[in-house]
Amino acid sequence: MDFVKFGIIGAGSAWGFHRAGCRDSTVAKFVAVYDVNIKNAERMAKQYRINEMRVFSDLDEFLNSDIDAVLITVPHVYHESLVIAAAAAGKHVLCEKPMATTLEGCDQMINATKSAGVKLMIAENHRFLPAHQYIHDAIQQNLIGDIALIRAYEGVNEIPGLSQSGFWKGDPVKAGGGALMDMGAHKFATLEWILDDQVESISATLAKQCTTLPEKAEDNALAIVRFKKGTIAEVVVSFTQIPPPYNSLEIHGTKGSILENHNWEHPVRINSTDAKMAEYRNVWFEPEIEHGIYPFYYTISFRCEDEYFANCIIEDRDPEFTPEQARSAIADILMGYISAKAGKSATRADLMQIYESRGTNSILENLNEFVPINQNLSKG
Repeated sequence: MDFVKFGIIGAGSAWGFHRAGCRDSTVAKFVAVYDVNIKNAERMAKQYRINEMRVFSDLDEFLNSDIDAVLITVPHVYHESLVIAAAAAGKHVLCEKPMATTLEGCDQMINATKSAGVKLMIAENHRFLPAHQYIHDAIQQNLIGDIALIRAYEGVNEIPGLSQSGFWKGDPVKAGGGALMDMGAHKFATLEWILDDQVESISATLAKQCTTLPEKAEDNALAIVRFKKGTIAEVVVSFTQIPPPYNSLEIHGTKGSILENHNWEHPVRINSTDAKMAEYRNVWFEPEIEHGIYPFYYTISFRCEDEYFANCIIEDRDPEFTPEQARSAIADILMGYISAKAGKSATRADLMQIYESRGTNSILENLNEFVPINQNLSKG
């Protein structure tokens, strides 16, 4: 096999980043699309100029075609059933984040793909961003010592979707929550990988700062996090940022600090006392990293992610970013929701007690009722 033939499930906006990232790819080719709205699928196929893309209105026909793998880009609640269907058809699966809305959903996806002998990777593009790869390597090389404190932020503008009653964004069932589920998947999967550690406890605050729709979950969230090895972190995510999307990260250790901002031309700055820094020791150093200010860092990370998974299929090797690691990020988010509903810190043990007794879907039930609405909104 020289390249992987991908079929797309879901002709929504996420597809655009995959398309742009793999425009010139020699290992990942998008050859088919299925969407419940056939007009969306036809429009997407018509706009795709790289090669012919077949359009399917029947999921079974799509899965029984000669595609090698599927890319799933649909609302979060449908990930589980579509991964299971794709696995049963013998197709490898690249599924958009977050993996699922519950731990049980994650487990079903893992079990189905393992039983079918197909590969599963969650499309966590932050895990493949060159800037994050540099930070991961720097920390694993002990360039800034033991990590004491982290501050992480991501902001986008999802106000239009959150303002639509019935639209899936921000729906506790269809989306699995709000900003914390949607962007927390990025933050927690990336931080656990960078630190080679796992979140132990979370204290989270949720808020609705842009909409008064009662059925919606949070559009802003702040979480205070403690990792098992002792690092503490502040994770902040916002659906109400008006400027273009960006991410930022501060990591402070016993031998220095790393700063990252996706709005910078050189996205990473490191100041370290470690002798391995040579002439850049004890000064702020900006390494040369492939990067571009939004939307280009998305394009870069999606290319790295999609081509990595394609090469795993071609070379018949398992992805280093495992489904179990993606599942852990979902566990972290659900711990945050437990905390917000209970008004106190939640631990992994608290989560597992719910998982083993009444199921983690119960965490999402009536979540919207525990999200305070900014009182200034009623004055507008």
